[in-house]
Amino acid sequence: MKKTAKNSKATTQKFIEIRDIVDNIVLLSSGNACLVIEVQATNFSLLSQEEQDVKVLSYSSLLNSLSFPIQIFIRSKKIDISSYLRQLDDEFAKSQNQLLKNQIKLYKDFVQELIKVNTVLDKKFYIAIPYSGLEGGSAKSKLTSKAESLHAQLRRMNLPAKTLARVELVKLFHEIYNGDFEQINEVTLSSKYPVVKRQTI
Repeated sequence: MKKTAKNSKATTQKFIEIRDIVDNIVLLSSGNACLVIEVQATNFSLLSQEEQDVKVLSYSSLLNSLSFPIQIFIRSKKIDISSYLRQLDDEFAKSQNQLLKNQIKLYKDFVQELIKVNTVLDKKFYIAIPYSGLEGGSAKSKLTSKAESLHAQLRRMNLPAKTLARVELVKLFHEIYNGDFEQINEVTLSSKYPVVKRQTI
């Protein structure tokens, strides 16, 4: 018997490892789990040579001190600055000072020329800490212990970091797998939200 088109459709969700997110822990279909830490970026090129050397040595020390594997994920996304340009237009229209209006116009022209030549990117850095069912014990306690150890190392490097909460994880995975950056309302976030919306045949 031929399958109907409806029955032959399968969501891409079935091929994603993420099963659920509970207590800020990503539960995977394999029975494993992970925590995700977001690390604030630092402008390495603006540091002095001495500061750069310290950062490199600190990073090397962090990696050598680890007793568990980690995965480092760097995400770059193009920033839409159209709203910022509209804000400049509003300031231009509101200003009564002709000198200030000229400065705003010059600055806006500069920004528009800049983005024609260079893509404005927002870089975010994430560290995924895995838990394997083979480790035994509670996934939450094991991951919490690992995260505390890693946070301590990051503090030594003066790198602000935070463990992502469920809402932040849902947004992150939704954007990664769907490629759009739509707002997810609170009603959606309060229930199980599909990581992938698109369907394939």
